Amino acid sequence: GKPGDLAVIFDDYRRFLAIGLYDPTSPMRVRVLHHGAPAEIDRAWLADKLAAAVAWRATLPESGTTGYRLVHGENDGLPGLVMDRYEATLVVKLYSLAWTPWLADLRAALGEVWRAGVIAKSVVCDEAISHMEGIASRTPLAMTAAPAVVLRLSRELERQPEHLYGLTDGMMLAGPPPDGPVQFSENGLRFEADVLHGQKTGFFFDQRDNRARVEKLAAGRRTLNVFAYSGGFSLYAARGGASEVTSLDASAPALAAAERNFALNRHLPAVAAARHSVLVADAFTALADLRQRGQRYDLVIVDPPAFAKRESEVSAAVQTYGRLTGLALGVLAPGGTLVMSSCSSRVSAPAFFTAVNRAATQAGWPLIELDRTGHAIDHPVLFPEGAYLKCLFAQSVSLNHVV
Repeated sequence: GKPGDLAVIFDDYRRFLAIGLYDPTSPMRVRVLHHGAPAEIDRAWLADKLAAAVAWRATLPESGTTGYRLVHGENDGLPGLVMDRYEATLVVKLYSLAWTPWLADLRAALGEVWRAGVIAKSVVCDEAISHMEGIASRTPLAMTAAPAVVLRLSRELERQPEHLYGLTDGMMLAGPPPDGPVQFSENGLRFEADVLHGQKTGFFFDQRDNRARVEKLAAGRRTLNVFAYSGGFSLYAARGGASEVTSLDASAPALAAAERNFALNRHLPAVAAARHSVLVADAFTALADLRQRGQRYDLVIVDPPAFAKRESEVSAAVQTYGRLTGLALGVLAPGGTLVMSSCSSRVSAPAFFTAVNRAATQAGWPLIELDRTGHAIDHPVLFPEGAYLKCLFAQSVSLNHVV
């Protein structure tokens, strides 16, 4: 078979089990699309799947959000495929060659769902239909013009140009290419994203709810955002009333984007009042230097990239989370709030939270946990392995003050 061929799986008694897309180049030979009774996989099937994904996220536009994940791979029944919406621009990212022959059908199905704006009753429950019909006149997915569609490819796919038939990362599947970063809203804040060349698809939507929680904690606080990227947590902290916000990242272009995001929101009084500065540096080195200089922050957010992309890296990743915790506590003011996050799917939640708490105790600053959180609504988790995001909100307590 070739990448994208339909593969049917039978049991030992030759009964139908499932159907999926075949990928001979991947360790996962079949990306299962449907199981149980047989089904016809075609453009209409894809449109139904996309419509169901839209219905699941129906409430997001009501919150002033026009940027979010529209399809979350396996968790939306479309394994190896991610789709993010940036207002009138859609970004399709492929993690399997199996999807390449289906791009035309996928684009057509996407256009149907985009134009319709409401979801077929055969896809979701009546309650969801009623809700969608109720908000369609105010915040429909459909727009007068067809969306621009950008194709992004995983690094693994980019290493196999012989199977891509001319497809390239950042090419347009529909519409003209953007002449720069595209803008979108998240909970009423304006952001920009480089959908053609940025990390992943240009922005990290999975932390939306955690960013909103940081906003509620930031009033009057001196805030440090480590691994800040384009300043998502920083901007929320500023709108929440933080007196000062420092964005720390090793990437100068990412921090330049963070400053532009602040500029997009300077009309908001709280954002205008917050002093925002950027620090281009390695996080580990910078945290040690800040501690040495006696810098202390009331709110420290640490949102690093994935440290374990394979099983052999898990042990080292857990140790790294512990080391980062110690460094972060070194710049956290007594009684301050620490926000520690992990997006390493191979590091389990128990292992991550244990590593953070153990490191805090060893550093002499045990933590009082405020909450453990995970994904935003547009990153549904339908199977245990799909829960990759872990986030801890905690308050530090010095052993010298513990009775």
